[in-house]
Amino acid sequence: MTSPVDLLTDLVAIPSPSYAEHEVAACLVGHLHRLGFAAHLDAAGNAVGVLDRGPGPSVLLLGHIDTVPGGPPLRVTADAVHGRGAVDAKGPMAALTCGAARATGFRGRLTVVGAVEEETPGSRGAMAVRDTLPRPDAVIIGEPSGWSDVVLGYKGKLDLRVRADCPGAHPSAPYPRAVELAARAWAVLLDEIGADPADPASAHRNFADPAATLTLLRGDPEHAEAEMSVRTPPGFDVHACVAAVRARVPAATVTVRGAVRACRVRRSDPVVRALSGAIRAEGGEPGAKVKTATSDMNTLSEVWSVPMATYGPGDSRLDHSDDEHIRIDDFLRGVAVVERALTSLSL
Repeated sequence: MTSPVDLLTDLVAIPSPSYAEHEVAACLVGHLHRLGFAAHLDAAGNAVGVLDRGPGPSVLLLGHIDTVPGGPPLRVTADAVHGRGAVDAKGPMAALTCGAARATGFRGRLTVVGAVEEETPGSRGAMAVRDTLPRPDAVIIGEPSGWSDVVLGYKGKLDLRVRADCPGAHPSAPYPRAVELAARAWAVLLDEIGADPADPASAHRNFADPAATLTLLRGDPEHAEAEMSVRTPPGFDVHACVAAVRARVPAATVTVRGAVRACRVRRSDPVVRALSGAIRAEGGEPGAKVKTATSDMNTLSEVWSVPMATYGPGDSRLDHSDDEHIRIDDFLRGVAVVERALTSLSL
């Protein structure tokens, strides 16, 4: 029988940067089988497990099994599991899986998905889920919230690529250079979203403000490219922003690499209430938060208007860090919270 810590350590032990998740997906499918799920890999490479426990609601529990590249390898101590993905998001994924398996009081259909490519602009795993699976009655997204907190929403995201090509010219010629055009597009983007050009990162602190990051700038006078990512609040007009950048830098080509809207639910959402009640039953004081990052909650909420929230043990401040680790006691509390929350959702 798979124990929660066994599942967690097996997942963290397998490197799974985006686009290279097959081995960890197969590992998760094996554990799902041992936990009693009917499990398989879908066409996108997601690990999918289903528990059918009779008439009742259908609940989807979706986490992601890809990570950013590199990072610390698996190391287990007396009180923590260290390694890339322990927090983001194999810890939450393992908690959802084991909590669902242990929720024997749940009546209905539970579907657990370990999604691929969440750490990429395309979120191909979650896109495949929303395009191929029936709409569930409720969704829990597995991301680190802290064992006693629930995430109500995320900013959206707009990923842009700028390319510029200019003929060769003497440095003194009165023509724009390609790398200058790429840099100009960045300055224009900051102006359009109202960011402080001297401190553009400061806007990432506020859920209500758009915030941009320059992720790539390279080139020379003849050829250049830049990549920019904008975290967008609810109500942000993506089309107007892109049109403005194109109009103000007409000599460059501006391409949308990906875009997803912000999402947010209320504290009265049934999934939020179920998770909060379960946290309280486990001795915690439930908190609610919104995040300035993006998750697969954005992707699914674009097409499924159903009760939905994000939950998972782990400290998100450790995401992608060299000290990424999850406390074992918090992880086990997270498993218990998922079990209790699912049971209450079927009542």
